[in-house]
Parts: sequence; structure tokens; C-alpha cells
Amino acid sequence: MHNDVRTMEIEFTLDGQTVCCPEGLTVAGAMFHLGRRSVRMTARTAAPRSLFCGIGVCCDCLMQIDERASIRACMTLVQPGMRVVSGQGAATVALEA
Repeated sequence: MHNDVRTMEIEFTLDGQTVCCPEGLTVAGAMFHLGRRSVRMTARTAAPRSLFCGIGVCCDCLMQIDERASIRACMTLVQPGMRVVSGQGAATVALEA
């Protein structure tokens, strides 16, 4: 039995490059889907950081998303036309009001 389920592809921008991923992925999930494992670089040693907890508890996946800094990539669903920029340097946590 062949299951012909089609998933909508979403186009977004990652570090200035137009890319696509299946609908329903988080930004972190889309990066893994695209073969990217590093979401940011550390400030002191420029070491690559990837997902750690994947549930929004740590700060290892903070990225700039649609001009907003320090957004958790593991908690943010990809949206059409979204602009994502990998973190460079020290991560900071954005406090929600």
C-alpha cells in the first residue's frame, strides 16, 4: 500500500539564503532538515552551538528571527517569508512581558 501524503513546503530565509522545509517544523527542526547542526557561535571561542534541550529551557538555540533578537529556534514554527539569522557571539535571553 502506497501512502501519497504531500506536505506543503514553506519558503523562508536562513542567513540570507532562500530555503524550503516541510510545513510544521520549528526553526531548529528546519535547520536539521536542511543539514545545518549549528544555530549560533559562542562569543569567546567562536565554537558552534547546536540544540541542547530542544524544549525551550536552555538558551543554546537563540537566533534572530524576523528582526527580533534572542528567539528560541526550538520553540518557533517556521512561517512563510520568515527571516532567520544565526547567532553570532553571546546569547541573551529576551524576557517576555
